[in-house]
Amino acid sequence: MNDRRVVITGAGIISCVGKSVPEFWDAVSRGRCGIGPITRFDASAYRTRIAGEVKDFDITRYVPFKEAKRLDLFCQYVIAAADEAMAQAGLGTNIADHGVDPDRVGVLTSSGIGGLETITQQQSLLDSRGPDRVSPLLIPMMIGDLASGNLSIRYHARGPNMGLVTACATGTHSIGEAFWMIKRNDADVMITGGTEASIVPIGLAGFSSMKALSTRNDDPLHASRPFDAGRDGFIMSEGSGVLVIEELEHAKKRGAVILGEIIGYGATGDAYHITSPHPEGDGAARAMVTAMRHAGIKPEDIDYINAHGTSTSLNDKYETLAIKRALGEAAKTVSVSSTKGCTGHGLGAAGGFETVACLEAIRNGLIPPTINYETPDPECDLDYTPNAAKEKKVRIALNVNLGFGGHNAALLLKRFAG
Repeated sequence: MNDRRVVITGAGIISCVGKSVPEFWDAVSRGRCGIGPITRFDASAYRTRIAGEVKDFDITRYVPFKEAKRLDLFCQYVIAAADEAMAQAGLGTNIADHGVDPDRVGVLTSSGIGGLETITQQQSLLDSRGPDRVSPLLIPMMIGDLASGNLSIRYHARGPNMGLVTACATGTHSIGEAFWMIKRNDADVMITGGTEASIVPIGLAGFSSMKALSTRNDDPLHASRPFDAGRDGFIMSEGSGVLVIEELEHAKKRGAVILGEIIGYGATGDAYHITSPHPEGDGAARAMVTAMRHAGIKPEDIDYINAHGTSTSLNDKYETLAIKRALGEAAKTVSVSSTKGCTGHGLGAAGGFETVACLEAIRNGLIPPTINYETPDPECDLDYTPNAAKEKKVRIALNVNLGFGGHNAALLLKRFAG
């Protein structure tokens, strides 16, 4: 199994800071924030009234209007991001046209929450007009696995086809499990990542009631401030990040451009609390150690960590402990940043966004900054690349995402060297 190397041949993004990978990378590398007042509904009664909305998104660029009406927004986003990734990979919208066996192409692209907007709209119809008015498309629009289901149909991919849900670790777990599917020879190509569209009244109300969100409503550009002593919660955002990953020899044979390589993946559980990370960073640390063990690397080999870095009091403190626990002395010198200062928290899409950020850091020799870092927190004492990007040759990057329920995911990417 270890003889099968897994490389990245395509990437795509829809986000509040850009609707393509070049736009996304330009924003996060320059520290440009996409958070602003919520425009999609009246949020005046909410404790938090800001979010990272995707603006000016036109699904009819990808699918006809009639078809788009049958798709919840999280599926619309994933189609747009996947189309970019598939085009870059040279696979288009019908893989069989490119000499690739559709039985060997799978999809594992997931959402942490699924079609929340569809659920709330249809519940309103049920309450006001009765059960006969509920759409027959409710179920296929709301269930999270339809991110993968729709992509499988769209590209005629007949290999492994599933979705998984691990809250805010969903995107990274999806990529990691897709990586293993290729390693164990269940597929040669996987379309994988995360997607989310939960900036709707019930989603905002739920996170607000938990007091998980920042209330810096008058200063949205500075509301998400990972690792800063003044952080007061995360900011919801939305969109999709998708990769095309592929077995190395398969990619070479068809002449694909190789963007990077995935070399390790770790998944663990905290077994501690439904919303709080382990206070000693135990589970997250074990996920990082597992990823390093699978990759056959040492802590000092890691050049950059894109941290989960949500801008919440507990996550940033405990994640810092986890990095120290996993890397030991190497934690003192590794470059760390959280791009959530720019993007907000994409929930199930976060792993897709941030794996792409790691890939671009490797490709461009640049560590993206942690913006809005003004006041150091004594309990967060690593090199978080504050406020400005740093030029650095990145050979190996680590993406870390954590989710409610005690889910931990760690993914290692490496510069491709043949």
